[in-house]
Amino acid sequence: MAGAGLPGLAAGIVTALSVPPIGWWPLGLVGLAGLAWHLDRRRARGRALAGLGFGIGLFGVTIAWVIDFQAVGYVALLLLQSSFFAAAGAVTVVAARAGAPGRMAVFTGAVTLAEGLRSKVPWGGFPMGGVPLGQVAGPLVPIARVGGFLALTAATASIAAVLAELAGWAIPPARRAGRALWGGARPVGRGRPEQPRSAHALVLLAVVGVAPALTLAIAGVASPDGPVVGRLDVAAVQGGGPRGLRGVEVDAGVVTDRQVDATRLIRGHPGVILWPEDVVQVDHPVVGTPAAAELGDVARQRRATLLVGVVEDVGADRFRNAIVAWGPAGQIIGRYDKVHRVPFGEYAPGRELVAKVANLRLLPRDAIAGNGPGIVRTPVADLGIVVSFEVFFGDRARAASRAGAQVLMVPTNAASYRSAQVPDQELAAARLRAWETGRDVVQAAPTGFSAFIGPRGRVVGRTDLGRRQVVEGTVMLRSGRTPFVRWGDGPWWALMGLLVLVPVGRRWRTPAS
Repeated sequence: MAGAGLPGLAAGIVTALSVPPIGWWPLGLVGLAGLAWHLDRRRARGRALAGLGFGIGLFGVTIAWVIDFQAVGYVALLLLQSSFFAAAGAVTVVAARAGAPGRMAVFTGAVTLAEGLRSKVPWGGFPMGGVPLGQVAGPLVPIARVGGFLALTAATASIAAVLAELAGWAIPPARRAGRALWGGARPVGRGRPEQPRSAHALVLLAVVGVAPALTLAIAGVASPDGPVVGRLDVAAVQGGGPRGLRGVEVDAGVVTDRQVDATRLIRGHPGVILWPEDVVQVDHPVVGTPAAAELGDVARQRRATLLVGVVEDVGADRFRNAIVAWGPAGQIIGRYDKVHRVPFGEYAPGRELVAKVANLRLLPRDAIAGNGPGIVRTPVADLGIVVSFEVFFGDRARAASRAGAQVLMVPTNAASYRSAQVPDQELAAARLRAWETGRDVVQAAPTGFSAFIGPRGRVVGRTDLGRRQVVEGTVMLRSGRTPFVRWGDGPWWALMGLLVLVPVGRRWRTPAS
């Protein structure tokens, strides 16, 4: 286990340093290259262990915030997420005896499918802390406009595979030292005599692995933002307060009062005022409640559309997590109920069974899922709504954009987290959604980060954690569809599947010797 897993573990830790809050994006390439270099020296079991080690190294760091909520849950989630990379490592054995292009193709496909699958299953997926978030600040991120996070992951893995191949050609003595250090494992696929190094071969490797990624990055940069159809002044309101407290430990009325007080800090005359998620709680539908009247007064006094995160109780054990819009006249003009719920954060899958082995005291109720694209049509603009955890899923922002969203609003609530790890990753995900959709993004959180993000992922205004602040700005209202919004990531699923399945088919067709 140590011989196969420890190098993978080291590669995973290096990759984790590319993910916010550290965010050193080149280390994502270095870490993945280390994994690819090591995989080519193992048989199937060793490759699976190396992939598992990589996942433990990566997610052991990037989802460390889970420990604050449930240590046992952290271990379970860590092993679950790492299992996708264990499978990816095992799959690469199909290219054990292939040439460099074949090895690079299978590695690219396997890593990309691992990231893609863990964003889908189980329970709708969990894409936090992964490879693509580590590239949001790097030069490859424009690729997201072409094919979303899958294309970005594929480009990252492809370049990493090239680096691994170049390392194998340039420093063959390191191979022998590595084999001795990690138990003298016999290489698979590279156990043949060293091939002569040549400039021609090195150039060919670079072209095969790097040129497609660079072409896609250039295509992403060249792909225009959505055509501007108007301008909108927006204020994102952050009430401030202590961090690291669970929802059941916080007085809901105090949270609302902080938001009201912070709204008084607005200096301009915004057309939209964005409040965060979960800052108003009512024990039945909000229509007709004193809270609705108070919020209507805020909108009327400001002559603005007010978007507010409202939690509505539905009986004793369920609730709705909604973003409700009050128009400038003070009446409710629309709402969006959060579609993509957080498993074990907003609901407990298999609650009765889980309750027998885990304490669900901090999760006494289950959220009711909404439906449809996240969009609220207001007098000033068609607003795309992506609530909190939904910002990690490109399909939610894509659905809103396809429905006509002219700007994306991200009301969120990361007040339960003591560190900056989740807020930083949320901000990175919002930047990725901006690239994918070609839309401006405004994010509001009760204790941070609240921010304005341009359509090319540039953060143009951001608050501090914990402080009572308002960030104001003008966003461009846009129409049109980027390549990702138009086609989604379906073509990339198919392409990555082919990269892996074609060698598998050839392996099965090859007669045993």
